[in-house]
Formats: sequence, structure tokens, C-alpha cells
Amino acid sequence: MSVHALPDLAAHCPPGTPWLGLDLGSKTIGVAASDATRMIASPFEVILRTKFTDDAHALFRLMDSRGATALVIGLPLNMDGSEGPRAQSSRAFARNLDRLRDIPVAFWDERLSTSAVERFLIDDMDMSRARRGEVVDRNAAAWILQGALDSLRG
Repeated sequence: MSVHALPDLAAHCPPGTPWLGLDLGSKTIGVAASDATRMIASPFEVILRTKFTDDAHALFRLMDSRGATALVIGLPLNMDGSEGPRAQSSRAFARNLDRLRDIPVAFWDERLSTSAVERFLIDDMDMSRARRGEVVDRNAAAWILQGALDSLRG
């Protein structure tokens, strides 16, 4: 795995290939996918976490099914920008993936992504709590990936 600054990630991927965005939670992994032009991120899937190897293989199957060539992983920084245990866990997840498959990875600051998605689902979509629980993780992943894609376009 090569961890790259986000602006350098595209140089390590074939053109016209989508990327996946990940929102790593303790019980689930929210997954979003970009289109081939890397303009739009869409909620894609939720992986229910079991053990790391099974989670990784589920992720690889999703990558292969979409032809995805890179991952943008949400990095849950503290509000002051420092890295706490959750950010270290995200970095460890990426390192452990590297042991199984070489994948270009970039991290994206995900502070407040879940809160922003929750607020959108409540205020704009008038979604019930039960329905939000079904979609929040993959939508948070889309929020993360879309923010990264938007930043690349300036």
C-alpha cells in the first residue's frame, strides 16, 4: 500500500477508474464509490465488521466488482486537528490491508461527517431514526469521498 497525499493519488491509478471511500466504524464499514470520472460519490454498501481478514476480503470483492483502483479512508481527527485512538485505528486498518493487497490509499479528514449526514437525513430528507440507521454509514462514506473529490477540483 502506498499512502499518498490526496492530490498525488490520481497519479498512482489508471485513468477512468473509480475510487472507493470508507467510513470506518467499530461495527460497520460504510463504503461509497465514485464514478469513473471521479466527479460524483455515491453511497454503495455497508460491510458488517466481523474479523479483519473477512472484512478486507469483503472490501476487495467490492473493489473488484466496481473496478476501483484506490481508497479514500476517512481519518477521524480530533476537533483540534490532532490524531487520537480512532485516527490511529484507521491508519492501522490501512497498514493491515497492505499486508493483503497493494492498494493506493489517501486519508481524508472526516471530522463531523456522520453528524453532517445525520443532520441532512433529518432536516432535508425527514428520515426516521430506524431508516437513518440503515443508510448513515454508507452516506458518511459518500460524504468523505465527495469532499476528497471536490478538493481535487479546487
